[in-house]
Amino acid sequence: MKKTVTRYGIYSFITIVVLFSIGLYIGKELDYSTREIIGYTTIVVSLSFIWLGIKHYRDKISDGKVSFGKALSIGLLISLFASVAFAVINAVYVEVIDPNFTADYYNYHVAEIKSNLSGAELEEALEKMESQKELFSSTTVGSLVMFLTVFVIGFIISLISSLILQRK
Repeated sequence: MKKTVTRYGIYSFITIVVLFSIGLYIGKELDYSTREIIGYTTIVVSLSFIWLGIKHYRDKISDGKVSFGKALSIGLLISLFASVAFAVINAVYVEVIDPNFTADYYNYHVAEIKSNLSGAELEEALEKMESQKELFSSTTVGSLVMFLTVFVIGFIISLISSLILQRK
């Protein structure tokens, strides 16, 4: 199991780094909503190695059998690789590549809120954003959020893959 997790975890790690880099290059001039779509696509594609890793383990290592629990643990361990990669990429991106990202992204969301709300709702939404601004401008918090985002998506993919691929 260790070899399978390491192998497919590294594939997932490399894929998320490469696709993030490509997305960064081609997405420079795109709006934030399109960049979010590219980001989530990057996450899902890199986590496809969960399915492949569980299937490889079942078919090549475990004589065509894998329990739900074993498959889930393989999937979660593989997703840790991608989660760590995305957290590190996020830290490098906001600290080195685009230090103004947090402020720009905040301003983008303020503009979105202003275009969709008015009056008391607008004031309430802006106050809420302002109260959270300092917390979310932290590189550590941002990287933790990215880690958890990838891990939760990885958990869902692991769960689905384990349900489908399990064989006793």
